[in-house]
Amino acid sequence: MAALNAFRDSDSGGVWPHLDKAEIISEMRSRLHSPFRVNQGQQPFCGPASILFELIRKFPLRYVELCQSLYETGGFQAQTRQIQASGALRQASQGELRMGPADWMVLATLRESENFLFPVEPNAPELVRNLAGMTKFWEMKGWVREILGYSRVEYFHTYVLRDLAALKKSQQILDQGGVALGLVTAENLLGQEKSRITVPNHWIALVGNVDIQKGTFWQHDSGHVSFDVFTWAKRVTIEADEGVFEDAFWGVVLGYET
Repeated sequence: MAALNAFRDSDSGGVWPHLDKAEIISEMRSRLHSPFRVNQGQQPFCGPASILFELIRKFPLRYVELCQSLYETGGFQAQTRQIQASGALRQASQGELRMGPADWMVLATLRESENFLFPVEPNAPELVRNLAGMTKFWEMKGWVREILGYSRVEYFHTYVLRDLAALKKSQQILDQGGVALGLVTAENLLGQEKSRITVPNHWIALVGNVDIQKGTFWQHDSGHVSFDVFTWAKRVTIEADEGVFEDAFWGVVLGYET
């Protein structure tokens, strides 16, 4: 991509003193080749990672421009506001980042832009990193507007008997060129061992192939669903019986144009 080569050849210095530009360019090229390589690593950045995945997948030029501005100036212009990485974050971005430098630069900046109580530090204790990394649905809605640029954004709650309707709506939005970002219980939809207590703890990006096999009304858990998602640097097909899905699928942020 010409824009990436222009960034590579730019004489402007960077304001992230501990991040290597050549590594950032190489990682960006890898992500442009396959957005599924976006990797939150061992950091609790699943929400921002889903946003970054869709940014690269749908708006690759905007991704390159954002990264260049962020590297060279420490910030970038979103749809209605400037998002700036603090000097503290840029200085702290060294050592064991638990992910690549390009992903870290964007994900940590997005996460910090919404944090009021907890700083984003790559080497902080796990409890502090988890508290700093928790993403709420209103933050996801904001990023879908500000980073992805969609004019219509809504959160589809699934607390009471609307899970299948939300999944069907997600496929409709994807077919229109929009995005669908789901909030789930990771252990029950993505793990081998199911949790008895289901809590919303992970964001995924739905990418399609939604298949809903409705069950019999009077027979509990007789339906089945499957759909493809981006999560943890790969494409995954989720297969779940209706009851498991209903317990583990909490809502979905939809972004689209009218």
